[in-house]
Amino acid sequence: MNPAMWISKTGVQAQDAKLQAIANNLANVNTVGFKRDRVVFEDLFYRIERQPGAANDDDTMSPSGVQLGNGTRLVGTQKVFTTGNLQTTGQSLDVAIVGQGFLQVLMANGEIGYTRAGQLQVDAEGRLVNGQGLPLVPEIVLPTNATDVTIGENGVVAVTVPGEAAPVEIGQIMLAHFVNPAGLLALGDNLYQETLASGIPTEGVPGEDALGKLKQGALEGSNVQVVEEMVEMIAAQRTYEMNTKVLSAADNMMQYLAQAMR
Repeated sequence: MNPAMWISKTGVQAQDAKLQAIANNLANVNTVGFKRDRVVFEDLFYRIERQPGAANDDDTMSPSGVQLGNGTRLVGTQKVFTTGNLQTTGQSLDVAIVGQGFLQVLMANGEIGYTRAGQLQVDAEGRLVNGQGLPLVPEIVLPTNATDVTIGENGVVAVTVPGEAAPVEIGQIMLAHFVNPAGLLALGDNLYQETLASGIPTEGVPGEDALGKLKQGALEGSNVQVVEEMVEMIAAQRTYEMNTKVLSAADNMMQYLAQAMR
């Protein structure tokens, strides 16, 4: 088989993977706290027909040699953790993280999940939970007679209750930070899980130790830029077309060679 056909096949597969990532980014353009994915490629091994610096004769050497590539492959996908645009909602239980850090929730399997989506709610037991009903860690329980909830930039949760002149503090929202957040395992449902690649989480008070502050009454939107994704989509489509043209050209050359050898 003509090596060009194999090489162009790897190019087609690479652009197909890139298009999947772009499609997922665009599908989540309105998902709170979503972080866009980008794909990472690398070139495959080379067939060395002449080593760079190999002697041509007694007096000269090959300056670059003959190195023929064998295509490309997908190395991985990477979450881009730039901050999304803040959306003011006016809801007292909505919180946005302005800066680094993740909210911590207790998942059904007993492990800790991490999220940037701050659409908090109150469950039947009065606990602050995320959109999927998973309680915050550490747990914060609102009194049944609370009339107003205040969440400070430092994560302190206070409520107004009848008979008290000043708001009463009932808990502290803590944030977690990772050395390599791109190494987190994306679980869906706006949740991430710790991995060996992400490193061990460091818990702290919002606004301290490089952690971001909390902003009540706002949500962090997706960091997907629609125009950039559209440009990437067009480039992926054109590159896909070029690779299929290489496939067609290589096939035509093999047909011509077969006819010439009859």
